[in-house]
Amino acid sequence: MTAAGFDGVERRGLMFVLSSPSGAGKTTLSRLLIERMPGLKMSVSATTRPMRPGEVDGRDYFFVDKPRFEAMVAQGELLEWATVFDNRYGTPRAPVEAALSAGQDVLFDIDWQGTQQLREKARADVVSVFILPPSAADLEKRLHTRAQDSDEVIRGRMSRATHELSHWAEYDYIVVNHDVDDAFAEVQSILKAERLKRERRTGLTEFVRKLQRQLEK
Repeated sequence: MTAAGFDGVERRGLMFVLSSPSGAGKTTLSRLLIERMPGLKMSVSATTRPMRPGEVDGRDYFFVDKPRFEAMVAQGELLEWATVFDNRYGTPRAPVEAALSAGQDVLFDIDWQGTQQLREKARADVVSVFILPPSAADLEKRLHTRAQDSDEVIRGRMSRATHELSHWAEYDYIVVNHDVDDAFAEVQSILKAERLKRERRTGLTEFVRKLQRQLEK
């Protein structure tokens, strides 16, 4: 059963994907979307990495051991998955499908590989946005400004960015993040428009029929 949209017409939720090279602003834009867009929730991944202090199982991640993760893959319980530094991460299918059926949108902060897997499994539900930095110099400056990584790590992230950028054409929308407020406005407008797509608004047929019956009286 889909939930009513803001205009009273029932609709199916969507998977809203944000990807970008590290430092291009994807995490900041994701946080702003969750804070400012009602009806949008962050996807919670399953992971085999240990829980860190302050993290809560089911809120930050679903923490599972490697045998359980392998079983989830084998049984088709994950929409996408990847191995990062010997730890595995993946998106459980059931909570996402429950949210979409209830008319709620789910936000994904994943890379191009995860986006490809989502598209293969549920193309009609996926809307993908790639965030670009305005220049290579700007990207490097942002990585240094974060002051979280060594110069060696930053060089590695810059090198990976070249590979990540090669997949830009696989995305539905491209946003250049010159200014975070402008970039947020663009991403927000994409989500608003996608919510209004006819094929997602499952209650439109009955809504129009009701209008027609009213007009015929």
